[in-house]
Amino acid sequence: MASHTLSALPISQSCHRLTSDSSSSSSLALPWRLNPHNNLVSSLIGNKLSIQPSTSKPLVSKHRPPVATVLSSLPTRKPEGASSEKTPKWSARAIKSFGMAELEARKLKYPNTGTESLLMGILVEGTSIAAKFLRANGITLFKVREETVNLLGRSDMYNFSAEHPPLTEQAQRALDWAVAEKLKSGESGEITATHMLLGIWSQKDSAGHKIMASHGFDDEKAKELAKSMNVDVVLSHK
Repeated sequence: MASHTLSALPISQSCHRLTSDSSSSSSLALPWRLNPHNNLVSSLIGNKLSIQPSTSKPLVSKHRPPVATVLSSLPTRKPEGASSEKTPKWSARAIKSFGMAELEARKLKYPNTGTESLLMGILVEGTSIAAKFLRANGITLFKVREETVNLLGRSDMYNFSAEHPPLTEQAQRALDWAVAEKLKSGESGEITATHMLLGIWSQKDSAGHKIMASHGFDDEKAKELAKSMNVDVVLSHK
């Protein structure tokens, strides 16, 4: 008899009824049995059906959606004359803000994490004094993201950023400024998201500074925010 090859699919124990094309229109249920050679044989028709495992592979997307990776520290340069023991640590909110900044850069498919991404990261984290200060002064994530696209443009839709997009030179200087300011203050404690935000403001030619300035942030507001530079707790506002 002719041999037919089928892919290995589950077979119902009760087979479909066969309807005759002749005038008798009688139907027969086909009992199936498994022979020792793993072939299905019909006791009535005798057609030999061999079962072969499917070789098709499940479709897997090559590009994973961007996700934030938890970091334990930030990529800042070691200040001159400062030992590892004396170098202050970043606060949990500042670290999360940086992780969100990398995620925002990846969402926009930018090859680097710039000051504009750091600014967005602070707003995405949302619970720091810096984030609350920005929102109180009308600087929201939506506005910053929109201004970023207007200022820097959209990246090629076929670009895919690295898991940790490298910092731009200005973003690196902003983070280094935050560490230096913390050491200069001589106070104990961690480097906060406020240090990060003021570090962005210190880079006058950066995209982050320009976006903040376009929404009314100025040196007077920077001085006001600096008063809470060493505080990174959630405060109630009236």
